[in-house]
Amino acid sequence: DNGHVLSSLISRFYDAKIKNKDKVVLWGTGKPKRDFLFADDLADACAFLMKNYDGNEHINIGTGKATSILQLSKMVKEIINYPGEVVLDKSKPDGNLNRILDCQRMKSLGFKPSTSLEEGLNITYEWFKKSKINTLQ
Repeated sequence: DNGHVLSSLISRFYDAKIKNKDKVVLWGTGKPKRDFLFADDLADACAFLMKNYDGNEHINIGTGKATSILQLSKMVKEIINYPGEVVLDKSKPDGNLNRILDCQRMKSLGFKPSTSLEEGLNITYEWFKKSKINTLQ
């Protein structure tokens, strides 16, 4: 109910799969778009900036790529191998429609994230499963 979109989706789809639920309900229309950056890429970007930047203007660190919540939910559903249905509860709010960063300044310095969204989702899901199992022991 109060988690960020990616952690919430992984948790919901995992829970639905384990409990054999026939559907996962998502808030809103699924149309809002977000910019997803893998944590290791953020760390690499910070180290890159410490070595290569001494200016005083802000720099956005992200991918600059838009992914809708519905697209993301389909990717998470596939990675988790959840067989059920995704239902959009359009009576719930969408939130901000676009949270996409302008990453041109970072790009012009020569930095580009190296982890694709798909790869990052797979790594994150594997970590989630291991941490879930460890907390149950």
